[in-house]
Amino acid sequence: MNMSLVTMCYLVASVCFIQALKGLSNPRSARLGNAFGMAGMAIAVLTTVSVVAALREAPERGLALVAAGVVVGGAIGALLAKKVEMTKMPELVAAMHSLIGLAAVFIAVAAVTEPAAFGITVTGDYVIPSGNRIELFIGTLVGAITFSGSVIAFGKLSGKYRLRLFQGTPVTFRGQHFVNLGLAVVMVGCGIAFVVTQSWVPFIVMTAIALLLGILIIIPIGGADMPVVVSMLNSYSGWAAAGIGFSLSNPMLIIAGSLVGSSGAILSYIMCRAMNRSFFSVILGGFGAQSAAASAGSGVARPVKSGSAADAAFLMSNAESVIIVPGYGLAVARAQHALKELAEKLHDKGIKVRYAIHPVAGRMPGHMNVLLAEAEVPYDQVSEMDEINGEFGQADVALIFGANDVVNPAAKNDPASPIAGMPILDAYRAKTVIVNKRSMAAGYAGLENELFYMDKTMMVFGDAKKVIEDMAKAVE
Repeated sequence: MNMSLVTMCYLVASVCFIQALKGLSNPRSARLGNAFGMAGMAIAVLTTVSVVAALREAPERGLALVAAGVVVGGAIGALLAKKVEMTKMPELVAAMHSLIGLAAVFIAVAAVTEPAAFGITVTGDYVIPSGNRIELFIGTLVGAITFSGSVIAFGKLSGKYRLRLFQGTPVTFRGQHFVNLGLAVVMVGCGIAFVVTQSWVPFIVMTAIALLLGILIIIPIGGADMPVVVSMLNSYSGWAAAGIGFSLSNPMLIIAGSLVGSSGAILSYIMCRAMNRSFFSVILGGFGAQSAAASAGSGVARPVKSGSAADAAFLMSNAESVIIVPGYGLAVARAQHALKELAEKLHDKGIKVRYAIHPVAGRMPGHMNVLLAEAEVPYDQVSEMDEINGEFGQADVALIFGANDVVNPAAKNDPASPIAGMPILDAYRAKTVIVNKRSMAAGYAGLENELFYMDKTMMVFGDAKKVIEDMAKAVE
């Protein structure tokens, strides 16, 4: 196949990926963005198949391997897309990131083993050019860290595994940062040794240390920082792909990887700003032991005002405006469709209903937006934190489902709190606050929420879907 045509096809695929990112930036154009992304991937795969078919040596074998990968990978992807619930989407994303990192490592190992098969020109004595060695070093390093770090993030998000490394609470030990720094220095040193000598020994040591560092970087990060971690690993996976793209002289991998890497980095920055924390403070240990200490509290049970779904329905039926704050508990209960029905009944009564979304609500970036979009909630009813925070003071009711840390007034009122300074949804400013939770258990950051103990707050305990259905019946 003509290489100019290959480059042109890859360029078209890259443009589709750019349009996909542009479309995904807004709920109204998200479906079109997905269509662009699928079209770009189809073009990229077909172009790669054409390149393999044009190989001089054993094209049949190459096509068979590509076909096997497409069939197996496509079948797994289709099955997961159909079966995975919204509550499992964050760990699925983390798992996908791990596969991208692992693929980058495998490609780098194969390129070092058989550079000519990847279009890398070798000189006498099988020497890979130094530029390609630097690219392979960087791609392997980032890919290995992405793989092992994503596996740990998957375990933390899943919450199914008893192994200490996979617990949502931070895992720390004395001198942890110095250990990480020492390993990083040795890893970079081995990478430089590989670039200079092209020896397998420093390459293998570098890869092993990168895999270990991926684990050590993620285990001290608390559950409350997981949305940032998912976004960060997304960025890493992109840079890993871009690094390998340089080694393979593949423009599509370079462009697509750079798009994913830069967009993930920008999103991580935006989310850190939403938490009033620096990116490095997240990477250097999350909430750590501070949140554990803060969550312990006094150990004394405090009284709260509780009511029934019918009580909550009565308050909302007599309100003029209601702001709904969805949280992870709504996703766990799969109650988004029931919530839309409740909102429609309130709207039919002439009550203004809005949804307030915090940037780090849920377990991954945009989790709540996707949840509401799945229920086909009108986009004009959904507002981001900066757009709606000023309206809480005029709202008659703030209705909260499963959200905790993102509505915790301690972020503004308690300078000693681990989340001090973190921008929150100002639900506490509403005239009446209704909170649905299964229990008074602390949120993902492990902190008590003063909002739940305010005189204006009424707790409605129970499964979110059942409570919402009961509210909808009572509103009638």
